[in-house]
Amino acid sequence: MMERSLRNVLVVSSGFLLLFTAYGGLQNLQSSLYSEDGLGMSALSTLYGTVLLSSMFLPPLLIRSLGCKWTIAVSMCGYVAFSLGNFSASWYTLIPTSILLGLGAAPLWSAQCTYLTIAGNARARKAGKLSKDVVNQYFGIFFLIFQSSGVWGNLISSLVFGQTPSKEAIPEEQLATCGARDCQMATTPSNSTQRPSPELIYTLLGIYTGSGVLAILLIVVFLENIQDVQREGGGERKSPPFWSTLLSTFKLFRDKRLCLLTLLPLYSGLQQGFLSGEYTRSYVTCTLGIQYVGYVMICFSATDSLCSLLYGKLSQYTGRVAIFALGAATQLCCSVALLLWTPHPDQLAVFFVFSGLWGVADAVWQTQNNALFGVLFEENKESAFASYRLFEALGFVIAFGYSTFLCVYVKLYILIGVLSVTMVAYGTVEYLESENPGRPLEPTQACQEEVKEIQTKM
Repeated sequence: MMERSLRNVLVVSSGFLLLFTAYGGLQNLQSSLYSEDGLGMSALSTLYGTVLLSSMFLPPLLIRSLGCKWTIAVSMCGYVAFSLGNFSASWYTLIPTSILLGLGAAPLWSAQCTYLTIAGNARARKAGKLSKDVVNQYFGIFFLIFQSSGVWGNLISSLVFGQTPSKEAIPEEQLATCGARDCQMATTPSNSTQRPSPELIYTLLGIYTGSGVLAILLIVVFLENIQDVQREGGGERKSPPFWSTLLSTFKLFRDKRLCLLTLLPLYSGLQQGFLSGEYTRSYVTCTLGIQYVGYVMICFSATDSLCSLLYGKLSQYTGRVAIFALGAATQLCCSVALLLWTPHPDQLAVFFVFSGLWGVADAVWQTQNNALFGVLFEENKESAFASYRLFEALGFVIAFGYSTFLCVYVKLYILIGVLSVTMVAYGTVEYLESENPGRPLEPTQACQEEVKEIQTKM
């Protein structure tokens, strides 16, 4: 029989797979489907702006009130609402549903990270292994399954929109404005692609909505509630005061390590925003057409998924510093190359090479960032992951917010600059950790007591 904690990890991973099969594909199409007046990018900016605000307060409150399981289930409802809002896309439907999704996103991810961290620590103690190794392994499994959602979501959109009649060859003067030199496509429709018919759009949205509903049902029916298990073993433990829980995210910033590490999620949001906003619109849609967006993003998602599993295991032998260095070097090279490259339809393979390499780097930020926060801030998991989502959301807000004002080459320069500063800050944290070998990287006493309570159930 499958080990219990691993089964729960697979349930969480499968739920996120179904949910983000819908949302991931839909997000990648926002800038191309709703380019008129910048509606698509404005919706995404609103969405991640709300994520930023909700990250400050909601995750610790919801997780401690509802538990990880029900926080995940309730938060998923916002994603389904966003899919429904796209059926009649306008400022009056996309903006409100973007707010709903944003309110649920931060608690959703914080609950997922908290759940995997607790499960990993419990399993490590039971098996006599290092907590950081098991937590890394669980995050690797999660992101292997989760990142594959991009494959299925984008494959669905490509197959549906592939029924749109193709247009004639794109004139060279239009191709000259694609890529890093694009300074105008953020607010005007692309002439290089024909908008899919309403019937095809409704078909796609129906599939995406159904996938989101299935995700909620899977979590509700099959996922064990860790908080309930905790209460069984520690019924006398008092809940922290309301204001203490509310402000716990901000209190954690007294730790200088967290202040330095906030650049990691900030950059993660920036680079993801660039890929789903600028790369899909200014490179792929502008040069090839909207029907190719899904196929190019499949390459990104597949590479991201496989590398997530690889890094989860490889970090046990190389250490996290080498993995972070690989991700930084890969993305730096991609950013410089995108600055110099002039995209052309004859160079079809190059579009896939860039998205694949971007996936190699993104897998580093997704797996190693989460595991790093879980290991370094074990005693304050909920607050640490809430701050992580806060700054990742800030990165998305910045990326989508300046999308309609800056040329693509300026955004690439910003990515390169922020990446450089981020790696310096991360290196400083690693130096501080090496100078304090006595700092516990294993669960603290409070966490050990918590793990003991759930060990009999997992």
